[in-house]
Amino acid sequence: MKLRKVTAAAAAVLALSLTASACGSDGGGGDSGSDDKKITVGIKFDQPGLGLKTPDGKYTGFDVDVANYVAKQLGYKPGDIQFKEAKSADRETLLQRGDVDFIAATYSINPERAKKVDFAGPYFLAHQDVLVRADDNSITKPADLNNKKLCSVTGSTSAQNVKDKLAPKAQLQEYGGYSECLTGLENKVIDALTTDDVILAGYAAQPEHQGKFKLGGFKLSNENYGIGVQKGSELKAKINTALEKMVADGSWDKAVTKNFGPAEYQNEAPPKIGVVVN
Repeated sequence: MKLRKVTAAAAAVLALSLTASACGSDGGGGDSGSDDKKITVGIKFDQPGLGLKTPDGKYTGFDVDVANYVAKQLGYKPGDIQFKEAKSADRETLLQRGDVDFIAATYSINPERAKKVDFAGPYFLAHQDVLVRADDNSITKPADLNNKKLCSVTGSTSAQNVKDKLAPKAQLQEYGGYSECLTGLENKVIDALTTDDVILAGYAAQPEHQGKFKLGGFKLSNENYGIGVQKGSELKAKINTALEKMVADGSWDKAVTKNFGPAEYQNEAPPKIGVVVN
């Protein structure tokens, strides 16, 4: 509201009154009105190619591209999207408490999780695989991992799955993070790194790693990535519609090529909504 011609004294009094009123308004309903226009999305902050928060505060990766596309289809502008870190162990809690509206964070659909949250999708089919040095031709099948040093991160079951089911003589090595495993792989301290193939491709596609590593292509498991929402949320159907459109208009393919192309990753075709591959 702008003041027109008034006396100087009246103007001063009125200006003070308006200032006090405006301050009170900004501290209350104004903020909540702004919040209503925001959407909070859970992503990974530490997975290159999928969900990564860069040092300058930007967010990159395939899951980020999917989240941005979905949010746009839900009616939100880029400035309306707030990203929140969704660590693997925290995802169900974040949704149940309402801390996030949905989660796109290499979130594999499985029966145990489906008891606690609902899943839109799946929007990507990944597989457990191994990453080896580009010049190493000694590992061409899972059995070749016997007597090899196999790395995964602390708390992960990927390496143990290989040892239990495929290569009982594999020498398991647990590191604090995938970056440490990659350093060990590059320096020949370890022979292979295992987790989901798309996560491995994301690391291998980074500029500092291009040409150094290759995927085994073993497809040791099926990992159906879905978008998590609260149980009973109406967002599930809306997100499914957005995911179908993302595939139909070519945006899904573009996101895959942009984020994983440098690793020469051979991805699966986009899965059908509601079809979980076991």
